[in-house]
Amino acid sequence: MRAINCKTEYMTNPIGLDTESEFLSWNCEDGKFQTAYRIEALCDGEAFFDTGKVISDKMTYLIEKKLRSRDKVSWRVCIWDENDECGKWSEYNTFEMGLLQSEDWREAAWISHETGSIPEDDEKFSDEINRLARKAFEKKKKEESEKYLPHMPAGYLRKSFEISEAKENARLYISAKGLYEAYINGVRVGSEVLTPGRSNYNFEIKYQTYDVEKLLKNGINDIEIILGDGWYRSTSGVDGDRNLYGDTISVIAKLEVGKKPVMVTDDSWEACTVGPIAQNDMEQGEVFDARREDYREKSELWYPVNVLDADYNLLKAGNMVPVVENEIFTGKLMTTPNGERVIDFGQNLAGYVEFTLTGEAGKTVTLLHGETLDENGNFTQENFEDRVRHKEGGAYQMVYYICKTGKNHYKPHFTVMGFRYVKVITELNLEGAVFTAHAVYSKMEKTADFVCGNTLVNRLVENSLWSQKGNFLDIPTDCPTRERAGWTGDAGIYADTGLMIMDSVTVFRHWLKQCRYGQYEDGRIANIAPPNNRPGMISKMLAGSVGWGDACIIVPYEIYKKTGDERILKENYEMMKKWYAFLENTAKAQGDKEFKKNTKYRDYTFETGINYGEWCEPGMVPEQSMRNGNYDVGTAYFSYSGNLLSKIAKVLGFEKDSAYYEETSEKAKKAFIESFTEDGEINSNRQCQYVRPIVFGLLSAEKEKTAAYKLKRLVEEMEYHLNTGFLTTPHICEALAENGYEDAAYKLLLQEDMPGWLYSVKKGATTIWETWDGIDKDGVPKDSLNHYSYGAVVGWLLNGVCGIKYSDRETVIKPIPNRIIGHAAAEYSSPKGIIKSGWRYEGEKCIISVEIPCNMRVKVIMPNGREYIIGPGKRNFEI
Repeated sequence: MRAINCKTEYMTNPIGLDTESEFLSWNCEDGKFQTAYRIEALCDGEAFFDTGKVISDKMTYLIEKKLRSRDKVSWRVCIWDENDECGKWSEYNTFEMGLLQSEDWREAAWISHETGSIPEDDEKFSDEINRLARKAFEKKKKEESEKYLPHMPAGYLRKSFEISEAKENARLYISAKGLYEAYINGVRVGSEVLTPGRSNYNFEIKYQTYDVEKLLKNGINDIEIILGDGWYRSTSGVDGDRNLYGDTISVIAKLEVGKKPVMVTDDSWEACTVGPIAQNDMEQGEVFDARREDYREKSELWYPVNVLDADYNLLKAGNMVPVVENEIFTGKLMTTPNGERVIDFGQNLAGYVEFTLTGEAGKTVTLLHGETLDENGNFTQENFEDRVRHKEGGAYQMVYYICKTGKNHYKPHFTVMGFRYVKVITELNLEGAVFTAHAVYSKMEKTADFVCGNTLVNRLVENSLWSQKGNFLDIPTDCPTRERAGWTGDAGIYADTGLMIMDSVTVFRHWLKQCRYGQYEDGRIANIAPPNNRPGMISKMLAGSVGWGDACIIVPYEIYKKTGDERILKENYEMMKKWYAFLENTAKAQGDKEFKKNTKYRDYTFETGINYGEWCEPGMVPEQSMRNGNYDVGTAYFSYSGNLLSKIAKVLGFEKDSAYYEETSEKAKKAFIESFTEDGEINSNRQCQYVRPIVFGLLSAEKEKTAAYKLKRLVEEMEYHLNTGFLTTPHICEALAENGYEDAAYKLLLQEDMPGWLYSVKKGATTIWETWDGIDKDGVPKDSLNHYSYGAVVGWLLNGVCGIKYSDRETVIKPIPNRIIGHAAAEYSSPKGIIKSGWRYEGEKCIISVEIPCNMRVKVIMPNGREYIIGPGKRNFEI
């Protein structure tokens, strides 16, 4: 028996960690059950620790022994099987610490190409890439005398340095307030893009560590760093604000060989601003002048850098998978009815377009990026030109390229777009031109597959996967076009699915840290993390929205269930407690209106506060959803989150906390029954008001059955159309199927009309839409066409249709076969190995096939109620 798929902190051989403890994990092969393990570790070649033989079936280990900056640990594991026979050692796996103390950076300085004045330039550029920023400025400026500053050029910084010693163990540590690209001897450092990544710069600035041994040479070496605005000061997607974290971008870097510095950022560097990137903005795009690509040769353009105040305390390692270029798409050039030249890349994605073409000096190429064509087949951006903020023109997601004579090659540096279609505006002949789209997202492995006999459902699964790819760029965002914001509500409802279909633990964990940074003193969780606009009264007022803030409890618990990593619960526990205390205070507050004042559990009933409610519920505009009161939603989440928090406290050993939250949750449950039911029964014409209490366990067993029956009848009356919004759409099929109404759940799933999951697929969608009618029946597009939230139904396909209900502690397989989709099969690469479950019909028989990895026992529950406990291997069941 042998250990495989060994990882440290959910990554393979990471470097540059600054963790306080390190989570090791592995899978098993060539055996049935692990009965013991032994881990042997070296630190910089010297013995670090040896666990000896540990009697355990756990395939994880937590290193809590202190490490120092730059320490490199090599570890391997051997395991004993069910016959107490020890197998071969695994391969050595490594991880390396980064710079753990602020003093480790002391030789380096923050430097900038910016001197405080607008760079003088013989070629002026209009701010066409961002008229939105100008609109936002005019609306919010405090003094008439304030002047709008156009978008700034990228900064180019360089230095030569000498190496006369061995180049082994060469590391570049680097970060920026903005975005950076680093080049050593003309070669790009690393494969990561949009570095240092996205975070709340008021609390942390991520840095990266690169192995640059192969880029160095003996003698003189050259390093160049290009700086762009990035999330630090680009236009925000919510209100068009700029300079959210500051108005000066800068970089800090340190190159060490053999753990000794050989190059740092300091006053010996020189800078230039008259390079080819004339303007840049994360959301709006880039202006690139290829005639300036000879800037390196013009010594008169270079000047000493500006050295800024030393500030090392916020520098933190990311401890997460990097953002990289992934899939590549070649486009099909077409001409629209309006005569526009448009490239269709066939897939809605987040990323950018690279091109090669032959040009003439001064000729221009403009690329506009959009998600769809309009009802007449012409290019449009109107679906994400938000109601007020982006209307009245505002060139958006644009690249403006100025050619040089001859061959031109371009790939964006400091921007990312959401698109499928690209409109090309140019006088040039595009014959021979090559346009390629790069999908850009965090380097997450795909961990689940699902196929069935319905091709539309299979495409729905792909669409959900692509919406996750398009929105998991360092953090989970709502969409890659309009707002690009880390909304809590979206992440909370999608976490279960997102953690199953892609290995996204480090992305969610990083995002949770941003939630902690943004929590208000009274416990409220900011709805967007990290911030995406300047703080204001409305943002703070809405920060108490239930269902959104509860993500701070739901997401850590989902990660824990998948991984068994208690650290996720520990590092977020105080945030959870503060949020729940806010819910308690909200419940105790009395509203202005009469609201069942004599109820026994009034102190556990929501009757005040502003909430988003169900959100995007068909037939209800957002303003209605928020004016509704949503007190049933608040009370339901008060109970549900209390129940989860009780379980979390118990895992962490806080027994008193656990008992308290359990009691509070139970009282909130009684408050819900008392205030929002009639003798325990739900009476409503809204699907969501049945789904929520069913899946949250708020009703008695008898009344839950009644509620499920009423939900089924309501779904039938609506002819199997969805009537749910963000919060309950992920759960409606589960609520029906778990209560015996599988047929209704399947018919709901297969609805091809609007509102229904397959309507968008029939309309040619390649991602999940924000609303059910993202493109209406007349072909008119509206809203974002890349929002992962409704794709959470894929979770039910995996854990309902194929029945893989995975948990680190206990896994159950309980499939729900139904002839309506012919057959189904799912595969989940769980933290413990690959689990497979599927079913097919052979005449009157249904064959259920299950495959379990080494070192797992699962409970299999048949549709007829029979239960089996099975171990590793393949097994067929016939019913």
